[in-house]
Amino acid sequence: MKKNITAHGLSFEPFISEAEINTRVEALSSQIRQQYEGKQPLFIVVLNGAFVFAADLIRACDIACEVTFVRLASYEGTASTGKVATVLGLDFDVKNRHLIVVEDIVDSGRTLYHFMGELKKKEPASISLVALLLKPDALQFSVKIDYLGFEIPNKFVVGYGLDYNGLCRNLPSIYQLKDR
Repeated sequence: MKKNITAHGLSFEPFISEAEINTRVEALSSQIRQQYEGKQPLFIVVLNGAFVFAADLIRACDIACEVTFVRLASYEGTASTGKVATVLGLDFDVKNRHLIVVEDIVDSGRTLYHFMGELKKKEPASISLVALLLKPDALQFSVKIDYLGFEIPNKFVVGYGLDYNGLCRNLPSIYQLKDR
């Protein structure tokens, strides 16, 4: 793990190592495998940030499953609109299906709160949420996370799919913004 990294002029320090992430992903996948064996769940991956986590998690689950992607937006520029728009939507009929939503990080919970509500209207057999990271101090909406990787402080993080203005998604570890 690199000591510190810089992206767009900001410095980030090591926070969660690749080994810690791999260990936690394996534990989460084991739990999911036990619950969903024989149910052929549909993993719904929230883009862009969850793609790295989802790839590792789904491969480790080693069960019959399908995968699709959604892209959700609640921001215009740098401000939240307060509404969640689906930029890239579901291309599967989810009625009576077992759904597993895969998210990289839950901050306020606004986007997932609204998306999960919309999914419930489609009458799936079940819905579970797996999130790599949760910032409990930032949470403003009630979101039930069934499988959680790590709780973290309310600091900006990058790596392992998470970016800062497009950079750092490809890092195998997670870094947090250095205090100035």
